[in-house]
Amino acid sequence: MLEITLSAVALVAALIVRPWRLLRGPLLGPTLAALVLLPWFWLLPQKLPAGMAVQFSGASLLVLMLGWPLAVPVLALVALAVWAIGGTSAEAVLSQWVWVGLVPATLALAIGAALRRWLPPNVFIYTLGRGFLGTAVALFASGALYEGIHHLMGGVTLHEALVARWLMAWGDAFLTGLFAAVFVAFAPQWLATWSDERYLRPPAR
Repeated sequence: MLEITLSAVALVAALIVRPWRLLRGPLLGPTLAALVLLPWFWLLPQKLPAGMAVQFSGASLLVLMLGWPLAVPVLALVALAVWAIGGTSAEAVLSQWVWVGLVPATLALAIGAALRRWLPPNVFIYTLGRGFLGTAVALFASGALYEGIHHLMGGVTLHEALVARWLMAWGDAFLTGLFAAVFVAFAPQWLATWSDERYLRPPAR
């Protein structure tokens, strides 16, 4: 019931602002790429040998690229694709959509807002703060919340589960930070949260 409620509230909040309007611009390409590629990354836990619980979220990167209102329905469509392609139940896919997609995306949004509020507008704050460290914190916090609520991870202790969550979060953080830096340099139009005027403005004298 908690996961259904979180999903419904997030989708309603995202769709109220009509995020599909952003698809008329340069964000159409990244959105389509996410819909094609991300389901296969979410299917990794089903395809790898037993005991290899590797999971790539991509939620923080989508928030940087598309903004939270558009990232939420895109992540929902990714979850639907995983349900259609994979062999897990609707309940398992719903849990994956909430704890691998929705919650990390929302935490990434909150971390980004805090960095904008409390730190100076700097390209390194954006790429390292939001892209790298922010992603690690968002993914770990989401995993910790999941473990605290469900207490499930292959029968291991909560401490071991949290260590595993912390280590897995850094894989997402590395890729998100890398792509954020590349897009800032070569394709800033693919980052809805980036602004040349804000982050490249000369310091005040």
